[in-house]
Amino acid sequence: MALDRITLSTFRNHAGTRLDDTRALNLLVGENGAGKTNVLEALSLFAPGRGLRRAALADMGSQSGDGGFAVSASLLTRDAGEPVRLGTGVQAVRPGRRIVQVNGAEATAIGLGEWLSVNWLTPAMDRLFADSAGARRRYVDRLAVALDPLHARYASRYEAALRERNRLLSDDTAPDPAWLESIEAQMAAVGAGLAQGRARLVGALAAELEAVPDEPFARPALSYQPGGDLTEDALAASFRQSRPRERAAGRTLVGPHRDELGVRMAGKDMPAADCSTGEQKAMLIAITLAHAALAARGRPGLLLLDEVAAHLDPVRREALFDRLRGSGTQVWLTGTERAPFAGIMAEAAVWQVAGGAVRRD
Repeated sequence: MALDRITLSTFRNHAGTRLDDTRALNLLVGENGAGKTNVLEALSLFAPGRGLRRAALADMGSQSGDGGFAVSASLLTRDAGEPVRLGTGVQAVRPGRRIVQVNGAEATAIGLGEWLSVNWLTPAMDRLFADSAGARRRYVDRLAVALDPLHARYASRYEAALRERNRLLSDDTAPDPAWLESIEAQMAAVGAGLAQGRARLVGALAAELEAVPDEPFARPALSYQPGGDLTEDALAASFRQSRPRERAAGRTLVGPHRDELGVRMAGKDMPAADCSTGEQKAMLIAITLAHAALAARGRPGLLLLDEVAAHLDPVRREALFDRLRGSGTQVWLTGTERAPFAGIMAEAAVWQVAGGAVRRD
């Protein structure tokens, strides 16, 4: 199951790009700034959320256009029936509203995610383990959404309720207890779903990683470190009990917004943040491959790898390509040169990208 007949219309520097006859492995080659990552970003919009750059919709349209853009693709199914046409974009008259369609009918971004599991690895993620806990929570949520699109609802609703509770706690006047109770009940309900989804995801990834060797990619040992209780009743009680000190602090101090992803390099039993840049990159690749294996057991999978082979030695590159061949997902890779991809050139669909134009080789 794969995407084909992909079109980008006035998206970033692509005025009108079409990619046909895709394969399991797909390679985009071109100089920096040619538009390779823009293709990956367009494909990442087939997942709920803001895509691999976390950009605003208004920034995705071509500078030479009116601000609108469209991305569409055909999802080819295993039963060889009629392909499912997926589309997303914005209209110039409403640049902040994302439009999603499935077979021409209006849908939601979460509904789009029910057709396709999408994950990506970009150079910007290389320092994830040294970044903030919030960055790692967003990473976990994105991986969880790729396996269960409904997880996105828990995350967005919890964030909205958290902002409201923090507003009440920081107000100079004492909040209405009934209103605070109502907000906390909502936070407990969606917060429990959010925390449990994260725990399931991290547990599944940890189990998948335990079955792989420490080499050639550094094997990470993952743990979920909750910032609060995992059940609705216990979380609601925790919110009630912590009101006095949170009123003094002016913010909520317990709950899934304080969750953390624990990562250690298994071979050295060392925190990931203390490992070398190369080791951190290798652990990210290992997590990405483990997630792809989980995703392949459900909906069709799409894996976007931006410049992932550039800094790998030949042994690790070949190991990566071998794992990708057996991943059960459609893979899209980018690179500035063809040489690092010699091991897959005979089987991959290859496009040359230059100035927002794409040519099939």
